[in-house]
Amino acid sequence: MDPMALHAPVDFNKSLEEMTPEERMRAEHQLMHEKHKGHEAMHSEMVLVLLITLIVAQVILVTWKQRHYKSYAATTLVAMWLIPMGISISYSFIRFIVIWILFSLLTAFVIRKAVSKPIERTTPRLVYKWFLLIYQISYILGIGGYIVMMATFIGFNYIFNQGPNVWMDTGLLLVFYGLYIGVLGRDISEICSEKMAVQIGYYTPQGIPTRHLDNNVCAICGNQLLVNVKEEGLFENTYKLTCNHIFHEFCIRGWCIVGKKQTCPYCKEKVDLKRMFRNPWERPHVLYGRLLDWIRWLVAWQPLIFFIVQAINWALGLE
Repeated sequence: MDPMALHAPVDFNKSLEEMTPEERMRAEHQLMHEKHKGHEAMHSEMVLVLLITLIVAQVILVTWKQRHYKSYAATTLVAMWLIPMGISISYSFIRFIVIWILFSLLTAFVIRKAVSKPIERTTPRLVYKWFLLIYQISYILGIGGYIVMMATFIGFNYIFNQGPNVWMDTGLLLVFYGLYIGVLGRDISEICSEKMAVQIGYYTPQGIPTRHLDNNVCAICGNQLLVNVKEEGLFENTYKLTCNHIFHEFCIRGWCIVGKKQTCPYCKEKVDLKRMFRNPWERPHVLYGRLLDWIRWLVAWQPLIFFIVQAINWALGLE
């Protein structure tokens, strides 16, 4: 519709139900314009409140992150976990609510296993496999969403008789779920690894072994090795460290995310595990780290900042 046509005369003696769609659109536009007429000063004050709040909040968050990183990271994680759920409940986003509940229940089970004492021998591989799955799902969703958006720009949606808004909304939704689940999984895996690192291992601090290592068993979980070191396994391989201790692939990879100690989990001998393995969700690139920080700010802190702005506007009588 021509923007000038929005200001065409409207017969307000008619009810909105009696108007045509074009008349209804003009009537709603003119009523909104009339409602906000003369409120330019109030709108300027609201914009000023928003800018000041954003600046102050950014300064507080940066200072908090620099001085007390652990509490900042923990609070950000809790906010990322709970705030989107609260918004989804208020707006009845059923799809997100169902996905959030499933993800939370399964992840809570993994966290419980990671923090339980004494830690079970199979826990490192369970933690690694779960967060590897989360990483793979988030990667597929993110790439898939990006492809859908690019296909929309090219016009592939018309081949399937779909409007561009449908495909673009789908692409953005996939990217959001991929980034949201990916960042949550990355942050929670760090917490699990720190909790497990202080309580796993065969040897006590005094160097006395707590159990004997049998032949042809994994030195972490104690289960039998089904694949030789130099053979290619169907589901996972077998690895031998320079200290000659052997492990299931997922067990030793789980150990890698646990302590980052670069030591054999059985004998504590110094080994270069990073040379053998790199966790898929570890991305040391600076731009990637900034992207993750931006996602955390967008999901966790931006809704809270806007809520504070609304509270300030209400307290000042600004509408």
